[in-house]
Amino acid sequence: MSNLLIREATSDDAEAVRSIYNHEVENETSTMDLVPRTLEMQREWIAARSGAFCAIVAVDGTGEVLGFGALSEYKDRSGYRSTVENSVYVRRDVARRGIGKQLLLHLIETATISGFHSIIARIEAQSTASRGLHESCGFELVGVEKQVARKFGKWLDIAVMQRLLST
Repeated sequence: MSNLLIREATSDDAEAVRSIYNHEVENETSTMDLVPRTLEMQREWIAARSGAFCAIVAVDGTGEVLGFGALSEYKDRSGYRSTVENSVYVRRDVARRGIGKQLLLHLIETATISGFHSIIARIEAQSTASRGLHESCGFELVGVEKQVARKFGKWLDIAVMQRLLST
């Protein structure tokens, strides 16, 4: 999409972000969250993010939020501080238009500028679209965690993909 703008999320974006995310919580396996977020929870999530860990949104020419993404701490132990985990979500009605790729490329650039060495993506193993998106942005499959998640009454495998930012 040529008229797409990627910018930092604000509290005003909370309802749109919440709507996108809650659809995934309630209907998809792109997140392992089982409880939808309230508007207040979403505002707090956005407010808690800053710097390299800020939340970003993709908006169209009218300012409508079409997707969002974020970088998060990979693990809380000090030795993991050079690695981050990414998340990208796009409204289902505008999927496969390059919005996710633009969000992910922005996150990669942010992580690189911020001095991180590695980005991890944890993706439900059957999600060929998300795996393909990450692969198109230089991520490689580094492993599959077998039956580590349970959602909708099914055991799910998680594909772990990684992109090294510097060598």
